[in-house]
Parts: sequence; structure tokens; C-alpha cells
Amino acid sequence: MNKNKTTHLMAGVFIIIFVAVFLVLTGRFMYIQATGEINGVSLEEWAEQKRTSSFTLSAERGKIYDNNGMVLAYDRPTYKMYAIIDDTYSEKSEAPLHVEDPQKTAEILAPLLDVEVSDILEPLKRGIENNRFQVEFGKIGKEIPQKKKDEIEELNIPGIQFEEEALRYYPNGMFASHIIGFARETEVETDEGIRNEIVGIAGMENEMNDLLSGKQGYISYQRDRYNKKLLDPKEIIHLPEDGDDVYLTIDQKIQTLMEEALSQVDEKYNPKKMTAIVMDPKTGKVLAMSSRPSYDPNNPSNVENWYNDVISTPFEPGSTVKMFTWAAAIEEGVYNGSEEFKSGSYQPNEKITKINDHNGGKGWGSISYNEGFQRSSNVAAAKLAWEKLGADTFLEYLHAFGFGEDTGIDLPGEVSGQILYNWPLEKITTAFGQGSTTTPIQQMKAATAIANGGKMLQPYVIDKIVDSSTGETIEQKESTVVGEPISEDTAQQVLKLLESVVNGENGTGKPYQLADYKVGGKSGTAEIPNPDGPGYLTGRENYVFSFLGMAPIEDPQLMMYVSVQQPELEPTETGSAPVSFVFNNVMENSLHYLNIDPSNDKEGTVQQLTVPKIVGESTSETVAELKEQGLEVSLVGDGKSIDSASAAEGETVFPNERVILVTDEPVMPDIIGWSLRDVMKLAELMQLKTETFGSGYVVTQNIPEGTPLKENDYLGIELLPPNEEADEETNNNEEQTEATGESSAEEE
Repeated sequence: MNKNKTTHLMAGVFIIIFVAVFLVLTGRFMYIQATGEINGVSLEEWAEQKRTSSFTLSAERGKIYDNNGMVLAYDRPTYKMYAIIDDTYSEKSEAPLHVEDPQKTAEILAPLLDVEVSDILEPLKRGIENNRFQVEFGKIGKEIPQKKKDEIEELNIPGIQFEEEALRYYPNGMFASHIIGFARETEVETDEGIRNEIVGIAGMENEMNDLLSGKQGYISYQRDRYNKKLLDPKEIIHLPEDGDDVYLTIDQKIQTLMEEALSQVDEKYNPKKMTAIVMDPKTGKVLAMSSRPSYDPNNPSNVENWYNDVISTPFEPGSTVKMFTWAAAIEEGVYNGSEEFKSGSYQPNEKITKINDHNGGKGWGSISYNEGFQRSSNVAAAKLAWEKLGADTFLEYLHAFGFGEDTGIDLPGEVSGQILYNWPLEKITTAFGQGSTTTPIQQMKAATAIANGGKMLQPYVIDKIVDSSTGETIEQKESTVVGEPISEDTAQQVLKLLESVVNGENGTGKPYQLADYKVGGKSGTAEIPNPDGPGYLTGRENYVFSFLGMAPIEDPQLMMYVSVQQPELEPTETGSAPVSFVFNNVMENSLHYLNIDPSNDKEGTVQQLTVPKIVGESTSETVAELKEQGLEVSLVGDGKSIDSASAAEGETVFPNERVILVTDEPVMPDIIGWSLRDVMKLAELMQLKTETFGSGYVVTQNIPEGTPLKENDYLGIELLPPNEEADEETNNNEEQTEATGESSAEEE
């Protein structure tokens, strides 16, 4: 009986527990059914999220162009490869849509991607073991070009698919890299979470990142377990807004001339650093700017110098500053060019260290201040600043010329430099470029006042901003006068002094004479502070050799600054050799390219040729006529008539200049030995997408000679510096230049 009572008791307890659980579960189900929520989460919304796919629609980043519309940076489509390995993906298909045979798949893909079979096989095996739906292949599966993607797709490998992704691309390689900068894919935190976007890291890509980036869009739709859209997918699309395009003031042809010249000097003289900049002194537009060491923005690894030294690295400039010292004295009315002073050394009083001229303090006896400028006398500069102007007045002019403050150029990372003006000696040495520091761009800005009738202009590199969708100009940059430190009359007097430096009997700038144009300018040999102790480095190569010049000097149309730090010179060479090589090549060719009338009227001047009518003419007759005039003709194709040419009718060119003729049946020419400048002409004519490796002259081309050409074809070239024979020819040319006008002793 006791046993039965216990059994009945336990049965009752279990019944009560069961009923309680049943009531709880039933109540829970009724609650869920009534509210449609679990723990505050809407089941309807949860289900909708689970069966809804959302994808970001990337905005195309705006392009960067030069002032002639040549593309300098754009988004090149590349592809990411992935593999579907879930066999359920093939259930509704007769043919397999997933990777059936990992080993075979890896063996097919490995040689195409130039990797080991295991690099493909291992990710596939891991994905299968972990029941993954799909797998990616890391770095080896990214940035696959269109041509390689098409090649893989033609093999119809089950399960292998591609997703398009943009890659920022710079078709000219190292070209103007410190201006353009670079952008790369970076993780960005947004309201929707973390996603990858192309973000500007340096240069213009960084400065104009918000405008270039645009706004991302998105698409969402409902799908089944196989990621296929439902019949009623409830699709929502928000289209992206592409980024705006940025047009620079940089001129691709002048920039190319500069890059080639710097690369040749870099190869021959192995300097620590170099800078160069070309400006239009009438507008403030920067037409070219470059530094060495540089880098390729397509592969910014092992970069020696991230800084744009033209704007970011102040240094003691040396004697180029003397033009502003003389300008201040002339403007203040205390200058008499024919007045004489005793050169050699100068000591205002016993407490101030003696100032010596750059020839060891020997000087040239009693000479005029005009001759002192020609000879780059430190004593003349010191006496003008200390005795004629006075330290306070001279400081006012330094500020009026913009020294000690940013120029406001539209590039990131500008550093202003510093006017060192605490002690009497510092006030004196500033007059000839020692102690105080400045940047090349500050000197160029100040020099616009001399070249532009007293009006000082703000330098700038952004020409305009254009809506990439409509082509409408959003913002057009204009020239800005930021000061008038000197009068027009003073500017004219300084121009004559600058001309005397290059062309005068005692001028230190004779290596900078051009064949067809009169140049004016000022050279500098700046001392370098000793990083290991007090004082400055010693030795004939331990200087920053520089030149700031303008031409034609009667009415300057171009202004250029070049500096070369610590070049490896031959025993017979002076510091002007590498500087003049860059200046002379770039300035002479740029003036001709801009169709500036020659200002030198002398025997032996190279006569320019006028291009006849070319487009639409007979190929054979045109080639014969151009060759007869002494031009180098490169024919693109074997067609009977000319469709386009690198030189327009009426344009003036030089003998031996390459003229590219594109026929009505264009094929790839042999471009081995061409300069980068000529290759860019070809690319512009044929609308080719170019990629360059190295610098100098073409040694390999990816498109074989004779291959039919069409718009948007990819042209990859490798360039190397000139060979030893070319170097020897360059040496001979420079020796001839030095023989006709070798500078006097180096300046301090």
C-alpha cells in the first residue's frame, strides 16, 4: 500500500510538472504568435534580414589629369577570384557549379597565376573541411587583370568566380609622384560597419580625398539559400555618386622632360637629394615639380623619402637669396650699382665674426656693387643689408617677399622655414643665404615679383575641379596676387642684374646659357650643417648646388629652380655641372614646346621647322616630305593615309625631333630606344593605357611590333638609363659647354 501511495504521489508530481511545462510552452508559443517577437527581436525582421542580401555599390574615384587632359591617376578595374565549394549550390543545375575536384582545379589555376599548386589547393581543402560555402585565396587571388580573368573564364572551371574591385592606377609610374601622391584600399569605419575603400594617403590624392572619393551606393534584395533572387525580391537600389575629377596645372610634357633629366643626373652623379620646379611667373601655375629620391605610386614600398622636398624641407639656400637682397636695396633707394666697395672680407665690428667672399676671402680688389652681384660677393650682400638698408628694414623686405611663412600652395605638408634673426651675425648672413632657412617653393614665390613687374603671385597646382558625370566645371582656380614687395622699375633693374650673372664677363652663371634664349638667374652653393657636431660639412662635394633662373629674361615666360645635394663629381667638374644639365635641358625644350619666340639672334642657332598638312594626306608622300626636312618619322601602321599625328599643321618643331604618324590601319611600332616623352605621345594618339617601369629609354615593350592597335589597349614598357656610350656623349657635350663658359670659383 505504501508503495502504491508513493507511486501515485510521484505520478501526480510529474503530471503537475508536465502540465506546468505544457502551459509555459503553450503560453510562450501563443505570445510569440501574438507579438511576433523573441527577446525583443522581431521574427519578421530577422527572417527578412536572413534572406536579404545587401551589397555596397562603389563610387568610382575621380580621375586626376594634367593641364592638357592627360590622365595621371584613375581607377583601373581588377578582379578578386573566389571558389564556391558547397555542393548544394549545384543541386538545381545539370552542370556542376561548385569545385568538384580541388586537385585538378589547383593544377589548372596554379600556372596561370604563377603560384604553387599548394597555394590553391590548401585553401580549398580547408574550406571543405570547415563546411564553408566559398573560399578566397588571399593576395594571390586579388588584383587579377582583365586579360588574366578572361583567360581563366575561358576554361570554364566549375566553382571559380570573380568579383570586380577597383585598383588605383598611375599610368606614368614615378611621374610627379610627390605631387599626385597615391591612394590605396583601406579599412574605413562607417555607419554600416567597417568596409574597404580606396583612400588618399599622400599628395593630391590625400589633399583632395573627399572630392575624389564620391559617395558609395548600395543594393539590397531578398534571396533563397542559393543566393538567387526571389520572384519578388523587394529590390532597393541607391546609386553611387562618382568622385569629381581634378585637373592639375602640371604639364605632362614639361614634367616628362624634368623627370628624364633628373633620372639621368641621378644615375650619373648619385646625389643625396635633388629638387626641381618649373613655374609660369605670370600666373603662379606650377608646370612641373619633382624630387629625388622618388617612388612609384603603383608600388609604394621601400620609399626613401616621403616628403615633397620642394615644399616640405627647408634648408639654408645659399646665394640664390642675394637677388632679394639687391632688390630690397634698389627698392629702398639706397643702391648705387657703380659705387665701389672693397671685396674679400668684411667685419662691421670686433664682436661680429668676419665675413669672407667665396674665394677664400681674397676677393677681387675694389669692385662695383653691380660686379659684386655678378661675382656673387658675400661682402657686397653683407654691406647692403647691414650698412645700406639696416637690419630692421631688411627684415621688413624679407617678410614682404614671404620668407618665414607658408606660401599657401594647395599641396599637403608645406613647412615654412625660419628667418634666423636674433644676433647681428645672423642678420648679416641671412643676406647671402646662410643661417635662415627656406624652401624652393618660397624662393619661387618671391621670385615671381621680380619676373612679374613687382607683383608676387601665389603658386598653385590645382587648375580646376570638374563634375565627372556632367563635365561641368565646379571650381576654376585663378591667379592670385599676394603682395607687391617691389616696384616694376626695381623688378626691371634686378632682371638686368640676373642677366649679367649668366651673360656678363664676370658672371658665375655662364653654364646656364641657352642656345636660343637669354637666361637670367642666380646660382647658389649652400653649406650643409654638420649633423655630428657644430659648424658645416667640408669638402668640394658637401654642398647643395642650386640655380634659380628665368627666360627669356626680357619678359620671363618660365621660371625654374634646381638643386642638387652632394653629387659625386669628377675632379674636373664643378657643382654647376649636374644643376645646369637639368636646367638647360628642361628650360630650352620647354620654351620651344610652348612656342616662345627665341630671343638669341646669333649664328648657329637651330632653325625650327613648320609642320605641313599631315592628316588625310598620303602616307608615303608625307613620310618622304618630313624626312626631307630632317625629322625623324615613326609610322604606326601600313595604311595609305594619315589619320592623326603627334604634330599639328603649322606647329614648329626641331630637326631630328620624332614625329609620330598614325595611319588608317594602325599597328604597334618598334619603340625600343624611344624616350618616355615619345611613348606618351604615342599613348595619347592611340588612347593606350600605359604602365612604365624604370626611367630612361625603352628597352622592352609588351605589345609586339606589328600587332594591330585599338583604343584602351594596355602598353607596358621597361625603361633604363642611357648606356655608357650615351653617357660619354653627354660628358663631351658638357665639357664643350664648360669650355665656352665655365663658372668662377664655387660660392659659399
